[in-house]
Amino acid sequence: MASLQKAIDQATKAIEEDINKNYTEALKLYESAVEYFLLAMKYEVSNERSKDSAKKKMEAKMEAAIVAEKPNVRWDDVAGLEGAKTALKEAVILPIKFPHMFTGKRQTWRGILLFGPPGTDEVDSLCGSRSEQESESARRIKTEFLVQMHGVGNQNDGVLVLGATNIPWVLDAAIRRRFEKRIYIPLPGEHARTFMFKLNLGDTSHSLTEDDFRYIGSKTEGYSGADISIVVRDALMQPVRKVQTATHFKYSRGPSREDPNIFRDDLLTPCSPGDHGAMEMTWEQVRGEELLEPVVSMREMMLSLADSKPSVNDHDLDKLRKFTEDFGLEG
Repeated sequence: MASLQKAIDQATKAIEEDINKNYTEALKLYESAVEYFLLAMKYEVSNERSKDSAKKKMEAKMEAAIVAEKPNVRWDDVAGLEGAKTALKEAVILPIKFPHMFTGKRQTWRGILLFGPPGTDEVDSLCGSRSEQESESARRIKTEFLVQMHGVGNQNDGVLVLGATNIPWVLDAAIRRRFEKRIYIPLPGEHARTFMFKLNLGDTSHSLTEDDFRYIGSKTEGYSGADISIVVRDALMQPVRKVQTATHFKYSRGPSREDPNIFRDDLLTPCSPGDHGAMEMTWEQVRGEELLEPVVSMREMMLSLADSKPSVNDHDLDKLRKFTEDFGLEG
């Protein structure tokens, strides 16, 4: 039963990598676990009772890889992409609300593929083109994936397979056909980029105006949602850097840490040495409850933007447009 134990160990490691979002390494470990499990079933387990016991142990491990959580993302949180949203509503929400509409020849979509620039995920790591170099477990996984998506001999009614990739051209042709709807997720337009900057800032204190948001939205053509997220994250760190490098602080009025509805006049915020009331000190001399961190300003946002570059090049976009012409729909 050595192979079975190795299978369980590999599956345990795979789950850990999955949780840590190291998906490529997790996939390798899952494949290794399947290989060891198949070896155990073929050569080390002789009777049906032992096989059932081994299967239950392996199933328990594999079930831990299933994510069951309710997301708190609303349709309004997604900027643009009306085509993609319509397809998902058609495939998921309408069949649940009006099941009588989807009977007989009118069936729901079984598979939807979202593809676009980097940041659109990596189903290709599981569903790439088959080759002689891939392992036996990878071939078995791919074959089973095809069977399950096709629904042969399975009760898969109401199951939607939603995949996403930024390199759709490497998908296995048979798997690509199983994704009946293939929707291109383009780079966000100016209005969507403006919305994304607001969304990523969230409720963090800032001094940006509507005109500021529109300006940075207009200056970020070619940026993906992931690129914008990185710009905002860096801008959010600018006040932290200001606190860390400050040589002078002054008293300022701001909300209390204990109760934001109560304002205090004895909070300390970083300032220039020439400011009225400036005191020479460093952040190490400021107590946690006394610090009033600077708000994110347009200056910080532009500094972060100046240090960033879009991650998507024209060559990748051309390949995505070509794939859309051949196989997809506009999102």
